[in-house]
Amino acid sequence: MEQSTAFVPGRVGIVSLGLMGGSFAKAFAQAGVEVYGADISEDVLEMAEIETIKGPLTDEIIPTCELIILAGYPKVCIEQLQRIAPLVSPGAIVMDTGGVKKVICEKCFPIAEGHPFTFVGCHPMAGTQYSGFAHARANMFHGAPLVIVPPQMDDFERLDLLERMKALLAPCGFGSFTLTTAEHHDEVIAFTSQLAHVVSNAYVKSPSARVHKGFSAGSYKDLTRVARLNPDMWCELFLEDADNLSDEIGILIHHLQQYKDAIDRRDAPELRELLAEGDRRKRQIEGR
Repeated sequence: MEQSTAFVPGRVGIVSLGLMGGSFAKAFAQAGVEVYGADISEDVLEMAEIETIKGPLTDEIIPTCELIILAGYPKVCIEQLQRIAPLVSPGAIVMDTGGVKKVICEKCFPIAEGHPFTFVGCHPMAGTQYSGFAHARANMFHGAPLVIVPPQMDDFERLDLLERMKALLAPCGFGSFTLTTAEHHDEVIAFTSQLAHVVSNAYVKSPSARVHKGFSAGSYKDLTRVARLNPDMWCELFLEDADNLSDEIGILIHHLQQYKDAIDRRDAPELRELLAEGDRRKRQIEGR
């Protein structure tokens, strides 16, 4: 049975108070926004109640929220939307924060179609190599892009939705809002995020990594920052975007083989050209 309770303007509910959800909660709380939270860990919930949220996001509170943020893993987001959908008030917005969009949007858009609220696929382009509420921070999203995958709607509805989301998310300090499709998001994110984690995680498996101290500086630090990761979360994200990520890994292997071949042949002209080409690409991409 659907609820008819009107939402309280500006009130926010967050499901899963990990790094992402916790950072949203802290950003809203710091701005004086009324925010409620839910988490499977009682310890996390108790910690959040002490310093951040107003109280638990119960079934009674859900209908009073104008914005609900699903901040768990992709499968959890889908399950949670299915559960709370009958409770969300007409006109409210529900967004997720998942690192893949196709699998989430394909399930969540149809769920929302049967109810008078709007589900929006979102991906905040921010984070750290750490996880959990303890590492969440209020300024996590300052200046960061937010990628948005809206449901099917006309241009005026899409513009209105974007303006509402900008207003609701203002306390988070996002630097830009990018509208795209779920398919395009997953293609690009396989390169910009997932591949970087694979490379970093594989790079530290060299035996030389054990003796890097005293021999490493910025290059090592930059390349290994995201080698430390949450295996459960990234495994799910990689497999939900397997085709795109596999293609990117294949492209990288091809280019690495070119470097290896040139080095094995002691072919200075070829190696120099490979290095110069990479330098040119970087300058072109960055516009300088």
